[in-house]
Amino acid sequence: MSVENPVSLEQPLEKQDSELIVTDEPEAEDLEPAGLDDEAGAVSDQAADGPAGSASGQAEDDATLLVREGDIAADYLEHLLDVLDYDGDIDLDVENGRAMVAIIGGSGLKPLIGQRGATLDALQELTRLAVQQKTGVRSRLMLDVGEYRANRRAELTELARKTADDVTTSGERRALSPMNAFERKVVHDAIAALDGVRSESEGEDPQRRVVVSPA
Repeated sequence: MSVENPVSLEQPLEKQDSELIVTDEPEAEDLEPAGLDDEAGAVSDQAADGPAGSASGQAEDDATLLVREGDIAADYLEHLLDVLDYDGDIDLDVENGRAMVAIIGGSGLKPLIGQRGATLDALQELTRLAVQQKTGVRSRLMLDVGEYRANRRAELTELARKTADDVTTSGERRALSPMNAFERKVVHDAIAALDGVRSESEGEDPQRRVVVSPA
């Protein structure tokens, strides 16, 4: 699903990096993803017309809500881009139980990312609040700008792999540089997919970091 309504603007966001501060959801996003319960989607013959129907309806309701979250976020961001006179298209999707919203465009979007994604994190939080105000439900949507998160995910996945190799060879734990909740989540996911290593987060934000150890 995609919304394309580019608007032009040239005013830079010179103060975004220093003035916008966001606290993400480390308690929710800094965890390794829970495995799917094999029995969660199973439907017995006896319950086919009962609980299974309710579960199906609930799943449909959740999907509808995520699509609505994306639409609300798109409207909010289109208005913001218009006010700021920035040029960008908005792309919507649903992935892993979250609404995924992306502002795509040229290099002119860099001020919306900020240093190490700080402005992007703040903009994501503002967009979540805008969605929550409309739906009454806390949003967990993910926002990307100029493919910053996609590129950062690839970099961190490679870093996790190299760190795991180092830990396996040396037998010693390795602490990575401090990261935000999104970055730590990416590393945890990458480490969880590898054998012989495990990861955990230590410290307090903004110095919270991932530590990789032999399993």
